[in-house]
Amino acid sequence: MVKRDKKLKKSTESYKKEIENHFAKLDKDIMEEDEITARYHIKEIDKSLIVNLEKKIALLIKSKKDNKETQENKALINKYRKKLEEYKKKLSFE
Repeated sequence: MVKRDKKLKKSTESYKKEIENHFAKLDKDIMEEDEITARYHIKEIDKSLIVNLEKKIALLIKSKKDNKETQENKALINKYRKKLEEYKKKLSFE
């Protein structure tokens, strides 16, 4: 189980970095007024990355009862969702 937990932690960190990279690209696309690419980044974050991050965190929760880390991860996911909603409003994206 320890090896599995390490892989899950590593994958959650990877998803977090990937989400942050997409947000940075999204900022750049909005500044450059490239709405098509910006919409792609929104969809990628919303449909793929956040969902997969939630799944990995759920697996970690099942295997480990680290409540502090769980709360931090849930708060981070909520932060990502709020940030994504703000971008959707900026682009009138539904």
